[in-house]
Amino acid sequence: MDRKKSKKIRLTGVVVSDGGDKTAAVKVTLVKKDPKYGKQYTLHRKYAVHDEKNEAARDDVVEIEAANPRSKLKKWVLVRKVK
Repeated sequence: MDRKKSKKIRLTGVVVSDGGDKTAAVKVTLVKKDPKYGKQYTLHRKYAVHDEKNEAARDDVVEIEAANPRSKLKKWVLVRKVK
């Protein structure tokens, strides 16, 4: 039986807040390179993530995946804890 790979976007980040019920805020850091000058720079993005089991704690490294919107801001779902 062949399993299809998920084509949804997956990102890895650090939990910065777990105050809400079934919600966590995850900060994702991306390193990009300027196409013209070649200088590397970092981008920081903060995402509201749906955490069904409330398993994410502050400073955990987690993997998140794009999903159908759960609310106005929550468009990402917690997949697993990396650390």
